[in-house]
Amino acid sequence: MMINTMLSDVEFTRYSRQLMVADIAETGQQQLKNAQVLIIGAGGLGSAVGLYLAAAGVGKIVIADNDELEASNLQRQVLYRNPDLGCNKAQAACAQMAALNSHNRYRAVTSRLTGIQLALEVEQADIVVDCSDNFSTRYAVNHACFEAKKRLVSGAAIGWQGQLIAFDFGVGVGPCYQCLLPEVAQPHTDIQNCRSGGIVGPVVGVIGTMQALAVIKAIVNAGKIGFKQFSQFDGLQGQWQQLESNADENCTVCGAHKLVNGDAV
Repeated sequence: MMINTMLSDVEFTRYSRQLMVADIAETGQQQLKNAQVLIIGAGGLGSAVGLYLAAAGVGKIVIADNDELEASNLQRQVLYRNPDLGCNKAQAACAQMAALNSHNRYRAVTSRLTGIQLALEVEQADIVVDCSDNFSTRYAVNHACFEAKKRLVSGAAIGWQGQLIAFDFGVGVGPCYQCLLPEVAQPHTDIQNCRSGGIVGPVVGVIGTMQALAVIKAIVNAGKIGFKQFSQFDGLQGQWQQLESNADENCTVCGAHKLVNGDAV
């Protein structure tokens, strides 16, 4: 089925300031309209990503989260409002994004994405944005994106600190998230998250906004995406630090010794 990417008069008006950007213009806006993005996690990061991608005119946004909104979330999860308390985040996120921009299509996944369901959702997406808050999900998303040869934009934040990295698995090679932070080296029970270590709301906003920016640039093929570049943000000092991520030939996801059904090959 051919998808109509022609912009309506209403869309030309709505996106007029974005259309004026030379690296986007009408062609780029049509590419955004024809794109499908999967956002995994509808918390603080997902809030910023969802708002900006919806506003930018990304044609189909799928957002997955199995949590319900709590009062303590509202300090940083700016996509939501008080009446959303107690609602599933993915469903509330779709409603809020639709209220912002009804020209796009939105779909909520209210279960935690794992296994075959994760693989199917990744396969349908053009770009995957990892906004999850736990390592098990990050490793699973990384693996699924590598297997499907998809682009992945991953972010994390805690306290005053934020991290951002993007991977392009289109050619089937690493590095990947597993290379950067090997799973076997992570004592998951000792790692802090927002619930245990706290978070400054705008730090989440900075990282989520940068994730959204990376997605838009990737869709319209503009500028430098910084694939494989690990960026660390210090919100207290207002500084960024960049490090290059290298492939690990022993990586169980993208290396020479990948695991198949639990066995090395």
